[in-house]
Amino acid sequence: QVQVVESGGGLVQPGGSLRLSCTASGRTFSTNAMGWFRQAPGKEREFVAAITWTGYYGDSVKGRFTISRDNAKNAVYLQMNSLKPEDTAVYYCAARGRYYSSSYYYKNVDEFDYWGQGTQVTVSI
Repeated sequence: QVQVVESGGGLVQPGGSLRLSCTASGRTFSTNAMGWFRQAPGKEREFVAAITWTGYYGDSVKGRFTISRDNAKNAVYLQMNSLKPEDTAVYYCAARGRYYSSSYYYKNVDEFDYWGQGTQVTVSI
């Protein structure tokens, strides 16, 4: 059974930083897509960032967030800098278990097969 577990959320002031961590167990994801989505109250789940052999980002976080992975640990990380109140949301880690293409950028919720329970990030004074 595959499990995906996030950690690292919390309360931070605007302009601050947080680092989210995600570890998967039960199978190896190698260079298959792993990523982060977020969902604010009353809004749809939004793509934040993902990584295969390279990282890619949603427009709202480009230049502020950095995604990385450690294949030996089956883990993915999200370094979030210059946080804004509009970054407040529950952040979900996701992993793709199906066949993947190295030339395709997976950004849709239905393109990922395994999900964590989410970790709350609140950006507020």
